[in-house]
Amino acid sequence: MEPARSRDAAPREGARLSPADAAVADEVFLGHRRMLLALAYRLLGQVTEAEDVVQDAWLRWSAADRGGIANPAAYLTTVTTRLALDRLRSAAARREVYVGPWLPEPLPTADPASDPADPADSLVLRETASMGMLLLLDRLSPAERAVFVLREAFGLPYPEIAEILDRTEDSCRQLLSRARRHVAAGRGATIVTTAEARPLVDAFLAAARGGDLGRLRALLREDVVVTSDGNGAARAGRHPIHGAEKAARLFAKVFERFYTGRAEIAFAWYNSAPALVIQAPVHLVVYVFGCDAEGRIAEVYCVLNPDKLRHVGVGGPAAPGAARGSRSRSS
Repeated sequence: MEPARSRDAAPREGARLSPADAAVADEVFLGHRRMLLALAYRLLGQVTEAEDVVQDAWLRWSAADRGGIANPAAYLTTVTTRLALDRLRSAAARREVYVGPWLPEPLPTADPASDPADPADSLVLRETASMGMLLLLDRLSPAERAVFVLREAFGLPYPEIAEILDRTEDSCRQLLSRARRHVAAGRGATIVTTAEARPLVDAFLAAARGGDLGRLRALLREDVVVTSDGNGAARAGRHPIHGAEKAARLFAKVFERFYTGRAEIAFAWYNSAPALVIQAPVHLVVYVFGCDAEGRIAEVYCVLNPDKLRHVGVGGPAAPGAARGSRSRSS
């Protein structure tokens, strides 16, 4: 990505764009919006906050003197990264009082096999937005996370990253080296998305609703990990559940108690992984599954925190931003 001449181009005091110029500005921004959302989500792990960051980036873009911006993509990437980092740093205090495990907001995605040629849905981008990877990235410092995402997910060169973060290239290389070590040390089971993912989740659902412990144990990896996020606003475990035996009993009990009768259950894709969206009479929950190469469930992420599900609907994920009220056409 070619650097911009003026990254922090000053807003034009009292300037008004002509309708033609405004239309061009809209078109340029919209052409980059999907990438900016992808970047902000990987930095924050929050769908709604990523949308807010991109909205703020649009406001900066609409007010900037674009005559001083040599490369709109570089300018927008810089603004979005810096805005996201500001939010990431301020989130640390909020996290200290979080109740139970923290999980990323589930990101609605298409079936990974539906459009494999789309460069915006490349394998590396899908991997860096997986629930497991986002949890690993959450352990990094904000600077390490930014360098890792910009370099590994988006392939930016070191001079560009250094300018975005206002650091030296050597510093960025060191940050990336540390981030890679932390990520490598935290990796667990190898998670893959295969054509068998949908039948595997369908089989899990049938076994859970039927209380079939033997079948559930067979579908779950022996060292499966189940993590639930409720933040005290929904009934959820305060600690992850480890092992197929405990997990099978948990799912059989939960489905019998909460997810029978009037519960609506739909298959979906979140974070490029198979998922179940369950609207029960008492709450909404999204289960995101990580499956291993042997066709077993290795990870289950259960998001019950209602603040993280405002963009989710049982009939299918809501369009990003739809649950948050109308915004400008370029939000």
